[in-house]
Amino acid sequence: MKSERCGKSRIFKFESMMASLLPLLIVFAIQSWRVASQQYNNIFILAGQSNMAGRGGVNETTATWDGVVPSQCRPNPSILRLNAQLEWVEAKEPLHADIDVMNTNGVGPGMAFANKIFEKRQGMGLIGLVPCAIGGTNISEWERGKVLYTRMMKRVNASLHLQPGAGVEGLLWYQGESDTLLLSDAKAYRTRLRKFFSDLRADLNSPMLPIFQAPFVSEHRTNS
Repeated sequence: MKSERCGKSRIFKFESMMASLLPLLIVFAIQSWRVASQQYNNIFILAGQSNMAGRGGVNETTATWDGVVPSQCRPNPSILRLNAQLEWVEAKEPLHADIDVMNTNGVGPGMAFANKIFEKRQGMGLIGLVPCAIGGTNISEWERGKVLYTRMMKRVNASLHLQPGAGVEGLLWYQGESDTLLLSDAKAYRTRLRKFFSDLRADLNSPMLPIFQAPFVSEHRTNS
């Protein structure tokens, strides 16, 4: 009889303990679901030439960056970037430091763009930036099948593989100054650019992929 009472006592204590833990387990489950839901990456490709790679704050004479980061380009734990080793890390300027390695990189439009998107679309989860820009490149170097296009697609596919369920939400494109040097390149630019955008959308199976093209003003004059 005593043994039975002890058994019932243990059961009662266990049930009481579980009842007291239940609210904590519910809270933990909710928090875990929130963390899991925030792992969804909204991926944006950053491509083009020097202005996209980032030359803000770079002294061309000394080839050094002054290290100044404007408030709109501040880091945010919810904004990641794919580094050269194809790993997600917290994004911070210069975004292209290990991508455009032959040049000195500074502040570009990527972080300001991501911060503004994050500000306008609360609750969207993580933002993943995939830097691909290389300074001094011509639009013809971004044709499908060439090195820059192939490297870009490798990085984009890696970003999707690392984050199942993620999707490419858009391309931020800033390029064209190199195509103002020759009149022939300038005349062919529209056709080449449209082909680039079309190929990218086709390869991503995203015919309506949003493309954000930054305007630029060149100081160069075209030569025939």
